Amino acid sequence: MPASGTFTCSNPSDYAANFRNGGIELVFAHWGEFRARLTWVELSHLHLLRIQESLPRIAYVSLASERVFIGFPAHPDPLQIWGGVELQSGDIILHARGDHFHQRTNAPSRWGFVSVAPEQLAAYGKALAGVDLIAPPVARILRPPVLAKARMLRLHAQACRLAETKPEMIAHREVARALEQDLLHALVTCLAAAKVRDAPDGRQRNWGIMRRFEEALAVHRETHLRIADVCSTIGVSERVLRTSCADVLGMGPRQYLRLRRLNLVRAALRNASPSIASIAEIARRYGFPRWERFAALYRLVFGETPLPTYASHAPRDADCPK
Repeated sequence: MPASGTFTCSNPSDYAANFRNGGIELVFAHWGEFRARLTWVELSHLHLLRIQESLPRIAYVSLASERVFIGFPAHPDPLQIWGGVELQSGDIILHARGDHFHQRTNAPSRWGFVSVAPEQLAAYGKALAGVDLIAPPVARILRPPVLAKARMLRLHAQACRLAETKPEMIAHREVARALEQDLLHALVTCLAAAKVRDAPDGRQRNWGIMRRFEEALAVHRETHLRIADVCSTIGVSERVLRTSCADVLGMGPRQYLRLRRLNLVRAALRNASPSIASIAEIARRYGFPRWERFAALYRLVFGETPLPTYASHAPRDADCPK
């Protein structure tokens, strides 16, 4: 049965928990008030997702392997950087099955996905365009015809607006069927007629290195890893890791690790129970043993001391070291 919904939040942890058909981890390098809105539509064969975010960030996105995902910026500004490649206004991404990738923005952004089961994509590709449409082994940047992409984005936006304003329309079978058929035609036209925009040499190797990098960090989530240990784990030199991080993340591995740990502390503070852990204990858990250094870094990134983040859960004098 067709279904839809929309979710608005200010907590990145809630945002990540409601990211459908995959996972997302955010690392913020600039402070400000975070707001996000996720709108989803699930039709018989197509799933749609539209995302609006209020802050620049680095995102590490993991997509479910049982569907084929087509990603795209939902607005030409700001330009998004996907896997180190700056997407142009006409680009879409045809993702590999179970793709993992970094995406970064430098301003509030809007982006989205259309996903479909692999067998349905193949069947509709044959029926509507006489071509084999399959997920590539490595994600590809595609440039569809301008009018075809504009039609797909228009239909995607229309469906998401209905989900936000008139969800009962999406639940109506005839409306959902007509909307899905139009979207399927637009999607197949985009994919069948698109030109491949090749990633620069070396980018695919960087993507593999960055995926292993994130896998190593996930295993040692609460460990203050040394760069040398990370390089040994993923089998690359420090120079190669620095080059890959600069290309994909726009910063070196040490800066990214520090920002990532600060973001983990912030998430833990938002969800902490004062009866279980203090601010200093949480900071030490994520590799910040010196209070003064930690508090200064935290304020530099998030524009406030750690205490206001924690204040809704703990007494105001609960944790500041004397």
